[in-house]
Amino acid sequence: MLDLRPFWEAHDRHFVTEPTPIAQSLAASERVHLLPPIAFGHFRAKPLLSVLRATARNIAASWRAVRTERPNLVVSTGAGSVFFIVLFAKLRGAKYIQVEAFCRFTTPSIFGRLTRRLADALIVQSKELATLWPNAELFDPFMRLPTSTEEKEDMGLVTVGTVLPFDRLVNAVASLNPEDGRPSRLIAQVGKGGVRPPGIEARESIEFEQMTSLLGRAKVVFSHAGNGSLMSALEAGCRIVAMPRRADLGEHWDDHQREILDAFAARGVIEVAEDAGNLPAALKRALAKPAARARNDHSALITRLNALAQEWFGTRAPIA
Repeated sequence: MLDLRPFWEAHDRHFVTEPTPIAQSLAASERVHLLPPIAFGHFRAKPLLSVLRATARNIAASWRAVRTERPNLVVSTGAGSVFFIVLFAKLRGAKYIQVEAFCRFTTPSIFGRLTRRLADALIVQSKELATLWPNAELFDPFMRLPTSTEEKEDMGLVTVGTVLPFDRLVNAVASLNPEDGRPSRLIAQVGKGGVRPPGIEARESIEFEQMTSLLGRAKVVFSHAGNGSLMSALEAGCRIVAMPRRADLGEHWDDHQREILDAFAARGVIEVAEDAGNLPAALKRALAKPAARARNDHSALITRLNALAQEWFGTRAPIA
């Protein structure tokens, strides 16, 4: 959504999301409603009573946000936490644009399957999803950039995302030896309650601006297979070794990270380490070649969103 700034900055807007470092950073300059986090996978992975309580709090907070802001347009890339925002806004007569997240390459999200019939415009970002949903408009934003030749610090950055710890990745990086290519300095964002092995500068979370600075300096990034983490590292010109979370090990609600990993690996922009045993080989492959660079170019999608807003609202700026 931040990449779509040229669209939404022209309108009266507010953001509704979960309490994450990037959301808290955004709140310094934008109106932000932070919702109690819920996800459809929680019903499989957490005690039912705790999920029902979180859902009740989310419903109440979502209703307050919609009642306060009275949006006439909602644009969402999905996530269970904003399901009721979409539902309540539609009940109040708002238009809804659904942008299926870039991390969904071959299978739609549960959120997308539940809400796409509510959408006044449906956007997908892969050819596979465009085939599954013939009424969707396709905007594939992935754009390769010239290979990075920048010399960076001998530093490795471990990032596990903002939702869950990923001890298997952090411990695997900590077990690397200098002959494996282990950087002389390792900084790790380990998540709440994450492991803190010796030899690594471990932090529960890293503010968005500081993470951007670290990516600009890091020679190699060890990452979970999260779309946001991978794209940020690619744009910063980092070599990337990615490890997918596994649902059978309790590392995530499902195995959607496998889909993300396969899509990025097919593009040749990351190296894959399934576990600690093949992490050294993956690191050596990453260090043996220049860092790939890429970013998401949403200019065509922004043009389409502007056209839809003009069609629906004319000169009247919608609350997005």
